[in-house]
Amino acid sequence: MAHTFPELVIGGVLLAPFVTYLAAALAVVVVLRPLLHVIGFAKMFSHASIAELSLYVAILGFAMLLF
Repeated sequence: MAHTFPELVIGGVLLAPFVTYLAAALAVVVVLRPLLHVIGFAKMFSHASIAELSLYVAILGFAMLLF
């Protein structure tokens, strides 16, 4: 039994499900950024931008596994 992936349609253009996952992960990270700032996330790492990118990739992977 094959799993069908729903495509996102914007203006008649079919977008791959991965694009939806990218946007959802970005929205989650944008919502989490103020909380991360409050708890001092950037001070825990020597390269805060790389740590944030890693968090984004982890959330993206988790979204792909869930949906």
